[in-house]
Amino acid sequence: MRWDHLAENNSGEPATGAGALFAADAVTTRTFDTPEFRGITFHEVRARSIVNRVPGASRMPFEWTVNPYRGCSHACVYCFARKTHSYLDLDTGLGFDSQIVVKVNAPELVRREIASPRWHGAHVAMGTNVDCYQRAEGRYRLMPGILAALRDHANPFSILTKGTLILRDLELLRQAAEVTEVGVSVSVGFTDPELWRTVEPGTPAPERRLDVVRTLGEHGIGCGVLMAPVIPYLGDRPEQLRETVRAIAAAGATSVTPLVLHLRPGAREWFMEWLGRHHPGLVGRYERLYADGAYAPTWYQRRITRLVHELAAEYGIGPSHRGTPRALPRRGTPGSGPADAPGPTQLTLL
Repeated sequence: MRWDHLAENNSGEPATGAGALFAADAVTTRTFDTPEFRGITFHEVRARSIVNRVPGASRMPFEWTVNPYRGCSHACVYCFARKTHSYLDLDTGLGFDSQIVVKVNAPELVRREIASPRWHGAHVAMGTNVDCYQRAEGRYRLMPGILAALRDHANPFSILTKGTLILRDLELLRQAAEVTEVGVSVSVGFTDPELWRTVEPGTPAPERRLDVVRTLGEHGIGCGVLMAPVIPYLGDRPEQLRETVRAIAAAGATSVTPLVLHLRPGAREWFMEWLGRHHPGLVGRYERLYADGAYAPTWYQRRITRLVHELAAEYGIGPSHRGTPRALPRRGTPGSGPADAPGPTQLTLL
């Protein structure tokens, strides 16, 4: 396993690149014999930096991220972040689900880096690689310190999550929203219980996530829903889309943004292996649909987007702005999408 192969940045500037930089002499590996953590190994590291710039070529509509964890016990078979585990010589399949890197000094690093005179209060996005409210957060409690630092510096931020644990930090979110711009989005791609059990086995059930949306709204924190991913041939029938949008509207979501499944290297192999076991008759259809790369064809993306937006209008909720979580600032002209987007903005963040 490699901890120190990433290029170091000793200039004092926030790190750039694909993740935090680890101190090779500060790694502790732990396991916990409790039901919720059985089979999971935690690698506690001291990161060198935590506020990271998104590469300029990225499709993401934000420039800075904080990711206190690597790997994710949500075990979503489609998770695009699986490839990042290979950078540390960790397996992108079961290893991604069960070998969790914990940046134990994340709160103190956030406070230090955003207090730097070089930092100018840019928006910080969280949950953009793996979920910052995955199961590990219940034990390590990194997010309260991170949120408190952002609140104390009135630094705008957004969170995307599938985790119900965010409600633990409701008061911190409320306090932050009094002094800065706070955006919260919950990811719910479908409400089909059988599909959920097989493709997102480590996540809270969709109805529990929608309870989060409802609770946040009741406490004055508007919450959008990233309807992601819409899974071709498994979760894209009109009646499935209708039921999902209906449930999202009933939960009081401020917006709904549909995003079609995309399959980057690392995730593609794991997902196709899963598909071959559970739905072998769909393998050929997927190979044709994704023949040109990671993304479904533009015509398919636009069809799904149109259907969901029509349903959202019917149920009284509006689409968010071209695929971004609510309150996320974007590069360039306000309201404009990434220049390289082939259609609806791709922002599958798990």
